[in-house]
Amino acid sequence: MTTTERHSKVAITADSPRCALARSLEILGEKWTLLVVREAFWGSTKFSEFQSSLGVSTDILTARLATLVEAGVFERRSYREEGSRERSSYHLTESGRDLRTGLAALTEWGSVYRPNGLPATSHFRRADDGEELQVAFVTADGQIVDAREVETVRGPGTLAPRLGS
Repeated sequence: MTTTERHSKVAITADSPRCALARSLEILGEKWTLLVVREAFWGSTKFSEFQSSLGVSTDILTARLATLVEAGVFERRSYREEGSRERSSYHLTESGRDLRTGLAALTEWGSVYRPNGLPATSHFRRADDGEELQVAFVTADGQIVDAREVETVRGPGTLAPRLGS
């Protein structure tokens, strides 16, 4: 079983975008979705925690959480606080935890190209010693490559026949 097959939660159909970026954006391409994921990395798991931290309307948050659960980014777990009804909490899955690199890249880009003059809201550091980290392109042998030296090329999937063709 390939990594893609093992991690895929959503069926790819004939009308699915051929591009992995486009398929990712179908799930993640809305600002509240990525902010909800960021909040989960900061430790939020309860609807009320996401809502109070983000100030997002309940209908938008409900929709974003449902999308993230359906896509396998979050898993829903039931809990009950004493004297309250049963509720759901939301926890990052392996798929969700693997979004950390992408969020870090977007955060770095925003810090450089969309600065607001305020201190950073997120830092990325090694868990065991607190050393600050940056996102980078790295070769198979561990050499860091400057992003300006990287080219984006079309993969074989751009020419492959569509599913169902």
